[in-house]
Amino acid sequence: MEVVSCSHSCSALHQTPASTWRLRGSALGLGLGHARPSRTRRYTVACVGTTSGASNPGGSGKVHAAQGFHVSDVDAALQGIPSMKAGEAERVMIQGLPEGPDSSPISTGFWEWKPKLTVYYERSGMKNSKAPAVLFLPGFGVGTFHFEKQLRDLGRDHRVWTMDFLGQGMSLPGEDPAPSSIASEDAFWGFGQDSQPWAEELVYSVDLWQNQVQHFIEEVIREPVYIVGNSLGGFVALYFAASSPHLVKGVTLLNATPFWGFFPNPATSPRLSKIFPWAGTFPLPSFVRKITEAVWQKISDPKSIQDILKQVYADHSTNVDKVFSRIVEITQHPAAAASFASIMFAPRGQISFQEAISRCQDQGIPISLMYGREDPWIRPIWGLKVKQQVPEAPYYEISPAGHCPHDEVPEVINYLLRGWLKNLESEGSVDLPFLEERSYAERGVSRELEFVREGSRKSVSVRLYGTKISLWSQLSSFLNTRVPKSRIVLR
Repeated sequence: MEVVSCSHSCSALHQTPASTWRLRGSALGLGLGHARPSRTRRYTVACVGTTSGASNPGGSGKVHAAQGFHVSDVDAALQGIPSMKAGEAERVMIQGLPEGPDSSPISTGFWEWKPKLTVYYERSGMKNSKAPAVLFLPGFGVGTFHFEKQLRDLGRDHRVWTMDFLGQGMSLPGEDPAPSSIASEDAFWGFGQDSQPWAEELVYSVDLWQNQVQHFIEEVIREPVYIVGNSLGGFVALYFAASSPHLVKGVTLLNATPFWGFFPNPATSPRLSKIFPWAGTFPLPSFVRKITEAVWQKISDPKSIQDILKQVYADHSTNVDKVFSRIVEITQHPAAAASFASIMFAPRGQISFQEAISRCQDQGIPISLMYGREDPWIRPIWGLKVKQQVPEAPYYEISPAGHCPHDEVPEVINYLLRGWLKNLESEGSVDLPFLEERSYAERGVSRELEFVREGSRKSVSVRLYGTKISLWSQLSSFLNTRVPKSRIVLR
């Protein structure tokens, strides 16, 4: 393993500050997946925090209590929350993102898994030797840069890793897997007649990626991890956990895609797979090259990339300039077009998303769900389907947030992830976020999470679904993605 550079020079905080935002609630010692008996004790629920320096966990400002909100939304009324009137949601102040010297430094590196197959990765918080390890897996078309806000923040009290899948980001090959006989600086790699020996069996598939994750954990991290995946990364995270449960302490899905791949897997459907003439190997057949050139010209156009980002980010005030520039940079790599074709024609995984969930259940792997409600691709109904299959899994529905909640509302995702990790590491003695009341585990609860970003206060609605999900609740969630969100007014 070679650490190439340290891209950030700011100093890190290596312990969880004592004055973080918190709820004072009943110490039930219960998580949705940890049903340990405990005495029920009621306290007045209060949110405490400071009015300044929200991005600094140790900041000293004026302490204030949270106020209630009237929410013109049917969600809270559906919950039947016992400690509030129908139509009300508690406001909870949470940390903003750390800035400058308060953030954790990020180091970068390359890991050569196999000859010519080198994986780019980033890490943070390595001085937190006793803290749990967390691995983030990105979605399709992005990479490690999409989790910078998690590494800078969670790296202050955890050991955090992320990497680019082979065939994507900075894990694209450094050599042409199938060189063309006609040398040209503008030629696409992988469009030649014969593949290089190292690329003869190369296919950018979910089977390759889950195998990549396994070896990365075994050879680089070297201990079981909590794994967090967005979109395609969520699919791979679950697939990997089901295949290598001994290396996984828990899985969090962030708007995970519930399916990947259009073509049959030769291991599970050998006869059917033979019907298709190509399965993502190198070199690309001539008919695939023509299709790829036409499609790639369209989807790699900066205007198309901008349009996609507008679709998947619900809050268009979110600054996506860095994400946009990094995606454009990736598309300019000579291997990007052929890698895209390989990914699109690669076979499905050997097990389905639903089967992976069942295997994780059988192995006792904790699962949590954090989904942006305004995702135009992975609608909330997909998260609810997982919740129905795994009733004990906490499911947080976040609004406004789209397909990439970790980048759009990182303050909320980091807050929920910290709570989930504390709950599991404490074996249930620390409550999951929002579960300070026993009844919420079954009936659910809605909260307004407020934080400071760039000097302005922002508020995001988060609904925790309980173990009892009615058909009406599912219908409500489905319809609310198609109806403009009602405004929130102070009580």
